Amino acid sequence: MTGNGIETDVAIVGGGPVGLTLAMDLAGRGIRVMVLEQRYRGELPSVKCNHVAARSMELFRRLGVSEKLRHAGLPEDYPNDVAYRTTMVGQEIARIPIPCRRDRYTATGGPDTWWPTPEPPHRINQIFLEPILFAHASAVSGVTILNCARFGGFAQDDDGVTVHAHALDSGEGLSISARYLVGCDGGKSDVRHAIGARLLGDPVVQRVQSSYICAPQLLSLLSGTPAWGNISLNPRRSGTVYAIDGRETWLIHNYLKDDEPDFDAIDRDWAIRAILGVGADFPYVMMSKEDWFGRRLVADRFRDRRVFLCGDAAHIWVPYAGYGMNAGLADAANLSWLLAARLNGWGAASILNAYERERQPITEQVSRFAMNHAHAMAKQRRGIPAVIEVESLAGEAARAAVGQAAYDLNIQQYCCAGLNFGYYYDTSPIIAYDGTPHPPYTMGDFTPSTVPGCRTPHLWLNDGRSLYDALGSEYILLRLDPAATVDGLLDAAPNRRLPLRLLDIVADEAATALYDTRLVLTRPDQHIAWRGDVQPTDPLPLIDRVRGATMV
Repeated sequence: MTGNGIETDVAIVGGGPVGLTLAMDLAGRGIRVMVLEQRYRGELPSVKCNHVAARSMELFRRLGVSEKLRHAGLPEDYPNDVAYRTTMVGQEIARIPIPCRRDRYTATGGPDTWWPTPEPPHRINQIFLEPILFAHASAVSGVTILNCARFGGFAQDDDGVTVHAHALDSGEGLSISARYLVGCDGGKSDVRHAIGARLLGDPVVQRVQSSYICAPQLLSLLSGTPAWGNISLNPRRSGTVYAIDGRETWLIHNYLKDDEPDFDAIDRDWAIRAILGVGADFPYVMMSKEDWFGRRLVADRFRDRRVFLCGDAAHIWVPYAGYGMNAGLADAANLSWLLAARLNGWGAASILNAYERERQPITEQVSRFAMNHAHAMAKQRRGIPAVIEVESLAGEAARAAVGQAAYDLNIQQYCCAGLNFGYYYDTSPIIAYDGTPHPPYTMGDFTPSTVPGCRTPHLWLNDGRSLYDALGSEYILLRLDPAATVDGLLDAAPNRRLPLRLLDIVADEAATALYDTRLVLTRPDQHIAWRGDVQPTDPLPLIDRVRGATMV
């Protein structure tokens, strides 16, 4: 299909973090990308998405933007801890220690410093994150961003997609001819509506009043060490306060109770002061506010032929464990290499079926993790004892019990190793399974594994590099025994135009503790496609499997 306007390989609707990341990743694989964003250039997003997961930081490291992000957000020495208090300025009852960004690479104490990754998580709000991603993407060759452009629909056939849009500033119509279209346009996605996909699940999990305030005096009222996340637990009004700039701006979430009929039933100012623990004379400025429903919804399909959905366009859930935006970034990392494989000529047409087969079950699973955690936190808020703020033996005992329960419940949310590294693809048509069960994982815990479908276990190479820095945008055959013959695989790959490179790994104690076969084939997204002690007698069926030519 051809149009009379702009031509590109992939058109992306939505220039938020997911759309920009997808654009950068595709361009890095040689694909031309056009991003349509209806906001004007430089317009900030709303204050949300306070956390970039380790898996996402690994992706940003590969894209060359992780260092820029790491130097933005909170001051470098501002504690990234999560503190539980009776009110924001009240008594602290528990604390989850998380290193500040200055110490993020070197810290050894705390519940998430042991993680096997070159890029630990990073606490940064989207108002700081997105401008960095935008500037980086704008400078990437092959990426074109059209601001003030509103998507208006599309038509597709066997050869491509014609995207209809118009410029909001001039009203001029735009016609974009692309091979593929991806909707990264959020929870109210026009692209999702256009392909007829439906969101299914739980429409209301919780109701939240969010207020973004400027309160320069708040830090000085704290009785202890500041924290990035501050959870107030008292019988009057429980809520969460996130530090945005580490100085004077804060995002406050007020969770409505079951017996509160609607948002208008709650005095927002009263709730803010009750969560903060301040009086009527405490000054603050309301910068923005939003009332919203926490949901658990996953699209019934992520694709219609040449049109795909990513991020909130495909799934929406309560943002516990930071896995709203981060799940969308994982979508982008998955879809990017599949589209590039097809457009670069080595992936069969059916390789694109793997996107929905892999990502939809994972997002369904993570959405239930998030919903169940939201229910558990709501139950805890309902059970706060009346004496928790009383200076007595009973009050002291209540604070100790509530604090320990809050720590035990939320350590898995704020230090969620399982959601970062434990998920696996167990029904993929382009992975060669060997019958070994995948190790189970929770929000907080996981077991590194080379079972096909799992994340390729990270290790530090003998030359000091991260394994992930040694991997590239192609398939990599890891060899832990130089005596293992691999000529058959390496010779067969070019016959199918599959990009495959050999990387020898010294089988030291660290490597053999993680890798229990001599050969491991890792995908461009760092998930394992195959493993074995010897190469297949006939390697072509394996090559065809991983490039999507023998779908199951």
